[in-house]
Amino acid sequence: MSLSDYLLGGPPPTRLPDDAATREALAAGVDPGNVAAGHPGSPLAWATLADAAFAAGRVVESYAYARTGYHRGLDQLRRAGWKGQGPVPWEHEPNRGWLRSLHALGRAAGEIGESDEAQRCRQFLRDSSPLAVEELGAG
Repeated sequence: MSLSDYLLGGPPPTRLPDDAATREALAAGVDPGNVAAGHPGSPLAWATLADAAFAAGRVVESYAYARTGYHRGLDQLRRAGWKGQGPVPWEHEPNRGWLRSLHALGRAAGEIGESDEAQRCRQFLRDSSPLAVEELGAG
């Protein structure tokens, strides 16, 4: 569902609660593995691990981290009232961990030959946040 669908009566945008502790720890340079261990529900921590693993060529590891962040984010989205569709705006910084996890999952899926999953992730990202697609270079 796109923003225009929302404006035409679709579901409202979902905004996750702030995860300041995780964001601040990562910004301070704390090892992302330690951050994820201390904040296992944080999609941002898992997305950071997924991105680092992918950059280092550890694609399967990236896939696993991204899948964890994706599912932790889905749990948070549901608790925030999300019903399985509708905008999850990139503009709301706390949403970025989940959006990054979704992107990382699709990227890694494509690399390991899971083309159907990669396509689903790309479409889900486009449906959730067109700006995330642009910001993450996922177009």
